[in-house]
Amino acid sequence: MLFVISCIDKADHFEVRAANRPAHVDYLRSFLDQIFAAGPTLTDDGEGMNGSVIIMEFDSAADAQNFADNDPYNKAGLFESVSIRPWKKVLP
Repeated sequence: MLFVISCIDKADHFEVRAANRPAHVDYLRSFLDQIFAAGPTLTDDGEGMNGSVIIMEFDSAADAQNFADNDPYNKAGLFESVSIRPWKKVLP
């Protein structure tokens, strides 16, 4: 089943994001076969990153939660909030 993992960064935590980005990208790469889409959300001007959205295949919500819990960004305390919801692709 596909799950959307939506994360919002804490305010003024750009340094935490930058410092942990290589580990986060490596972590995502270790799950490439499960990733439907992944990328950062952006500030209104499109210049800065302020969160993450990942759509991934998991057997269960518990597996999705485990993935999110072990994301280096999450472990570093970057996120203000993380939501995980089942998702169904309809279009295109």
